[in-house]
Amino acid sequence: MRIPRIRFRVKGWIPEEDFRMLTRIARYTGRGDGYSVFELDPDRIRENELSPEDVAAILRSIEGVEGEDVDEVIKNIMESRKVHIYFGEDGWLRLKSRMYLKNILTEQGITLPYDKNERAFRFPPHLYSQVVSALESRGLIVEDEVGLLGSKGLLPRRIEFLGELRPYQEEALAKWRENGYKGIVALPTGAGKTVIAIAGIAELGVRTLIVVYTKEQVRQWIESIRRFTDAGALVGGYYGDEKRLSPITVTTYQTASRYVKLFTRYFPLTIYDEAHHLPANKFRTIAVGMASPYRLGLSATVEREDGRHVDLFPLLGGIVYHTSPGELTKKGYLAPYIIRTVKVDLTPKEKSQYEQLRKKYHALARGRTFNEILEAARKGDRDAIEALRIHKRMQRIVQHSEAKLKKAEEIVRSELMKGSKIIVFTQLKSQAEEFARRVGGLLLHGDIDKRRRAMVLDEFKRAKTGVLVVTTVGDEGIDIPDANVGVLLSGTSSPRQFVQRLGRLLRPKAGKTSAVLYEIVMAGTSEEYQAKRRRRMRMF
Repeated sequence: MRIPRIRFRVKGWIPEEDFRMLTRIARYTGRGDGYSVFELDPDRIRENELSPEDVAAILRSIEGVEGEDVDEVIKNIMESRKVHIYFGEDGWLRLKSRMYLKNILTEQGITLPYDKNERAFRFPPHLYSQVVSALESRGLIVEDEVGLLGSKGLLPRRIEFLGELRPYQEEALAKWRENGYKGIVALPTGAGKTVIAIAGIAELGVRTLIVVYTKEQVRQWIESIRRFTDAGALVGGYYGDEKRLSPITVTTYQTASRYVKLFTRYFPLTIYDEAHHLPANKFRTIAVGMASPYRLGLSATVEREDGRHVDLFPLLGGIVYHTSPGELTKKGYLAPYIIRTVKVDLTPKEKSQYEQLRKKYHALARGRTFNEILEAARKGDRDAIEALRIHKRMQRIVQHSEAKLKKAEEIVRSELMKGSKIIVFTQLKSQAEEFARRVGGLLLHGDIDKRRRAMVLDEFKRAKTGVLVVTTVGDEGIDIPDANVGVLLSGTSSPRQFVQRLGRLLRPKAGKTSAVLYEIVMAGTSEEYQAKRRRRMRMF
């Protein structure tokens, strides 16, 4: 630390004990005119691990201290230990001090860029609590205009959690608490991640922002918070035409990315539902831009195919709790399930077309992975662009194969005879429409408005048996507690997507004994590889 070279003197002879105390903070420079003269020594203060308050106490305890105004000396010492943290107009934080802070921050593993024009460090808000903790650990006096670590961030009143947590939910909450109220809880769909988060909100008692993926989820969260707490009017939504900043606010990723400069000044706790979306370029700005000292990520699985899930760890605090569908099934919290892989074959004509396209694709790929081809295509590589076109044609042959549709129809009709409630998952809107027509099923895809979606879901929930055909819009934000059969007509190799789709079938309900998921795989195509990859990567 840098302390001004300030001299002071003590009249008369100094008792040995007082002299020893003074030499802990200052150098003795000699005597003159009946005074002992001292100069404050920053190195001694540091070596003796003394705070500004300790220095002030020593000076005030010695009788006869004179010279430069002692109160001014103490004031200078205190001022030299002050640091100031505040928001800049750009939404990033600033750190100012009379001290040289770079070494202190570096010792704590923090590197911040310095803006010479502002004479301040400029840093992203997500580092807020880390920087404050590092400075306070060195005994510095933090003047914190952000205020999210103090009483400024408390809810207007304490709220009570009215629910009851299962043992594994209690354990997840405890792990999050032990990690300083930071981290990711990874639990299967249907395992009650929302309830854990609501219990956390009640426990912390601070203003909270909840970020979700769909508008349907905004409404579901608000309903759940009001059901499991006495929050009442403290909770509201901020999205679309409804923009009310409440002590507990639920918003979407799209909205949060636009209003992060507003949200960051208000919420000590941010909860990210479906947190695997967070590393995407557009949404990562939310986590970086939020100063929230407390963070909770929720996901069925945090893995992303692009590997960017590792970005979640420094942003949210790492995975603090994880368990698989199989583990919860064994304990009776999720319905038992069976995964049946059903292989079908291309017609001779389809197989011939597929093989011709595969040869062309491999020639253009030149040994590159699919992600490498994607990156090359973005840079204008003509071979890569053509390879992607051929790959799309190969997928179309597989996904629109008549054999696959017939097998799925056979499975559905067989399960309907047993009185099952069935969800059919597909990637394609056209395939979903065709299959729903064939089996007389209900249909959900991205182009269906929210009013119609609600009606479709309500009709399916009330039915004793039936079929619901969904595209990727059904992967997140749909609550269907009593479906017991799933048919995977088309999908990706993503373990996350697979776990989410399986989770739609595992929500417990009275009288529900088991669930089954059929994955229909086209033999001799990339779908076989995708199915094998899912089996390797998922832990059931």
